[in-house]
Amino acid sequence: MTLRPHIASLAAVPPEPLTVADLACRRGDRLLFQGLSFRVDPGAALHLEGPNGSGKSSLLRILAGLLAPAGGSIAGGGSRGFLGHDVALKPRMKLGEELAHWARLDDGRQLLPAAMAAMNVAALIDVPCKHLSSGQRRRAGLARVLASGADLWLLDEPTAGLDTASAALLASAMAAHRAGGGMIVAAVHGDIGLAAPQRLQLG
Repeated sequence: MTLRPHIASLAAVPPEPLTVADLACRRGDRLLFQGLSFRVDPGAALHLEGPNGSGKSSLLRILAGLLAPAGGSIAGGGSRGFLGHDVALKPRMKLGEELAHWARLDDGRQLLPAAMAAMNVAALIDVPCKHLSSGQRRRAGLARVLASGADLWLLDEPTAGLDTASAALLASAMAAHRAGGGMIVAAVHGDIGLAAPQRLQLG
């Protein structure tokens, strides 16, 4: 099942390009990067590459508004959907209840059924989150991003813990998102199924 409602909404109102200029990030007394500039147009994707500790995750958190930059500016990009290393599902909540909670906050209730089907988690709605495998948790986190209806997906190593079939589902979802004018910025350690991504090396 494709995310047709999301694609239609993006096609009707294309988001502004994500434009980053002279961005800097400092964590504690360590300067991770500075003078970072790039642009991601609607329908495009960007690979963030580099060794662990180079600032990929911090850059995603800055773009998501979860971390303040030490300098520079960020403009455009529309609404954000973020998936970090920690999927942050409440252990005692059933998966369906947890995803419905986030969908209400993101105004994505209409998109949630398609998102859950796209990431093959619809059959897990009655399973407490504490009983989910790492791969199931990852797919659930991705379903939450899909259901958010966000223009810009910010994904931190999204294929971590996914088997081949699940990675293929993600690749299809990302292709559909881009076809509707959506943008993706992903921290990666290799191919995640994005066609012709831009690349930015950190570190």
